Amino acid sequence: MTSIQEYFAARLAAETDPSDVYAAQKAGDRFVLVDVRGDDAWQQGRITGAVHLPYRDIADRAPLEIPLDMPVVVYCWSPGCNAGQKGALAFASLGYTVREMIGGYEYWVREGQPFENDEGPCERVFDPTVMVVRSN
Repeated sequence: MTSIQEYFAARLAAETDPSDVYAAQKAGDRFVLVDVRGDDAWQQGRITGAVHLPYRDIADRAPLEIPLDMPVVVYCWSPGCNAGQKGALAFASLGYTVREMIGGYEYWVREGQPFENDEGPCERVFDPTVMVVRSN
């Protein structure tokens, strides 16, 4: 494999995206989706089915809350946030198999995937600038 192929293979091994995560959820794939943002962000909104584990707490809490053989997908706010990378590094340092969901919470919501806040499920909105929106 060339260095370019190795680079992209490594990225695909370490990253995923909102549409692939949603498809994996719907298929019943075995993984835990972890929101690594702070408390205020979590309360404002999060991906339905995610667990909250801020990246600063992963080293202490993950071994107690998530089995080591459970694959992990982490996310933060958006492409402009590196908390997902910090969280992924923390999980990897503990020996977990981990991937970062690129695009984060922002692109999950923009693609119309299910999300909620402390008041319950939120209305799904499909942003045509980040996806193909089909009319029925």
